[in-house]
Amino acid sequence: MTLLIFDCDGVLVDSEPIANQILSETLTALGRPLSAQACMRTQVGRSLADIMRETSALVGRAMPDDVGSAMNERLFARFRQELRAIDGMAATLEALPQPRCLASSSRPERIDLALAVTGLARYFERRFSATQVARGKPAPDLFLLAAREMGAAPARAIVIEDSVAGVEAARAAGMRAIGFVGGGHAGPDLGPRLEAAGAVRVIAHMRDLPPTIAELQSAMC
Repeated sequence: MTLLIFDCDGVLVDSEPIANQILSETLTALGRPLSAQACMRTQVGRSLADIMRETSALVGRAMPDDVGSAMNERLFARFRQELRAIDGMAATLEALPQPRCLASSSRPERIDLALAVTGLARYFERRFSATQVARGKPAPDLFLLAAREMGAAPARAIVIEDSVAGVEAARAAGMRAIGFVGGGHAGPDLGPRLEAAGAVRVIAHMRDLPPTIAELQSAMC
């Protein structure tokens, strides 16, 4: 059995430009000035908890207890107004017969909202969040949890990711990773960076995902 593990932000839904604008504004207000572009380059794929721990160490003080809830309030309002699925995502999922699940660095409530407002919720009964593991991406914990819960061997799993941290996590878990560079946050250097992190293929449109998976499955046999 081949298991497909999808990241959410930047793979299923085009959320990274929205999320990283809010992250940039939040970090700057906390004393760590980062542009949205810098956040998209360095923070995509990481959990907010890890980002805030790092920020606390850099600025030398604890982060406000309500920073996550304050960010989510702004983010969720914009998701309801602006969030869209990645182009061609529903048709691609319809064309993929393999067992699949979602594994994201985001919190469950953010994942659920993103899938609901984009009409993708029905495609993902099994969803895993970094809140369920001790270490987020680039550690392999989340993907290993997903494979274990889905009853799949890591070597039989294919991960679809848009971040360096996510690709590194997949490789550390002993899984193949397909890099996706079709999100609104993807710059011209993202593909080479994903390849350098260990992605075995990089695609720019979801219509290319089914044949790419079929090719990788043939190589697994």
